[in-house]
Amino acid sequence: MGNKTKSLGLVGLGMVAGVAVSMQFSALAQKGSTPLPLEELRTLSEVFSLIKSDYVEQVDDKKLLQDAIAGMVSSLDPHSTYLDKSAFKEMRESIHGKFVGIGIEVGVEDGYIKVVAPIEDSPAWRAGIKPGDLITRLDSQPLKGLSLDDAIKKMRGEPRTKVVLTVSRKDEEKPLLIPIVREEIRVQSVKVKMVEPDYAWLRISQFQEPTVEDMAKKLGALYARNPNIKGLVLDLRNDPGGVVQGAVGVSAAFLPKDALVVSTDGQLADSKQAFHAASENYSSRSGSDPLAKLPAALKTVPMVVLVNGGSASASEIVAGALQDYKRAIVMGSQTFGKGSVQTLRQITADSAVKLTTARYFTPNGRGIQAKGIVPDVLVDETSEGDAINSLRLREADLQKHLASSEGEEDKQGRIRRDELEEEQRLLAAAKKQKPFEFGGKDDFQLEQALRHFKGLPVKTASKPELAAK
Repeated sequence: MGNKTKSLGLVGLGMVAGVAVSMQFSALAQKGSTPLPLEELRTLSEVFSLIKSDYVEQVDDKKLLQDAIAGMVSSLDPHSTYLDKSAFKEMRESIHGKFVGIGIEVGVEDGYIKVVAPIEDSPAWRAGIKPGDLITRLDSQPLKGLSLDDAIKKMRGEPRTKVVLTVSRKDEEKPLLIPIVREEIRVQSVKVKMVEPDYAWLRISQFQEPTVEDMAKKLGALYARNPNIKGLVLDLRNDPGGVVQGAVGVSAAFLPKDALVVSTDGQLADSKQAFHAASENYSSRSGSDPLAKLPAALKTVPMVVLVNGGSASASEIVAGALQDYKRAIVMGSQTFGKGSVQTLRQITADSAVKLTTARYFTPNGRGIQAKGIVPDVLVDETSEGDAINSLRLREADLQKHLASSEGEEDKQGRIRRDELEEEQRLLAAAKKQKPFEFGGKDDFQLEQALRHFKGLPVKTASKPELAAK
């Protein structure tokens, strides 16, 4: 179904939902001395020659070979990919939490590029871009029908270059022409605030290199102002993942010292690892422990972790660890199910391969790949139901997805929606649902988390069969 899900992205930052990246920028070394399949290589050479001689127009040799490499890697699973110069640059910017763009979070809805929210103090924010705006043209070129990634690439550019957006806004009779100058944007992946007296909300939108340090600073400041917090909500909804070290550090803030957070297992010796709540597994490049000065109350404060179908990879590591140790109640809906680690292997100075090298497992040995984390308490996304979340693609829906463990036949770990009639019903319900802001006054799941802290009844899943599962 073409418009099955509201895909989200940051303009200037192409995020792949569920990427857990092991930061290993190293030259690719051939493992062992396996002989190359000569017959297949001859076939490849013959096809290459055939294209060069017979194709309708001239094709660049470099492009042909790069496309061949890209096809070989992408055939493995949905998360392995060849990164050319542009894609490699974007990946590094994503990990470091900064990029050059206009500073808006966007989605695709009914073929249009829709603004979810401008990033505070970004060029788009200063230019007056508002949530709900539809971007119809970019420098007079129509955007309707483009994929999210292609639209984002068109809005990217060099610092101090200008782009003119044509914006359709509700309650405005005519389209608006809004000029914006691109600049470097720094993504703030951590938000912290008191949502009610005595109750705190910590949102992590993506796991980046600065995430653990940012979280420690903001939580420390919050506790300095509110030393008697009775409950903490850790919001990981729509968090697509990021660097594993960030997930380990966030988990370590709430778990006992040296507790196992996640283990990985793969073909290579260095892919068989165990990550513990110890500073050497998450500390910054300076070597100092960013969690050292956090208040001791964080180890015991009652917690609820909010997740949904957009919670993937590194966010599933955190939810799984806190669930296994019974450190927090996990609430929401079943997560994406991205339980594999991608390692960046640099090939040349400006290209790399992002290769799936391991599966990861929770402290109790649960595999997450193609399964996800099932919440302790299933709660609909809104008071009207869970239509939008029910329409999201998950790992198990992706073609060529990795099985949950080596040699195991993949089994679907969630309720399937095989009936066209049910899909149409969910689509209609999703269109009627009012947009809301995570952490805002209309956040139904957050409201249920607060009710849990107070010992009040929690409204769970509306479908009895889902609650039973």
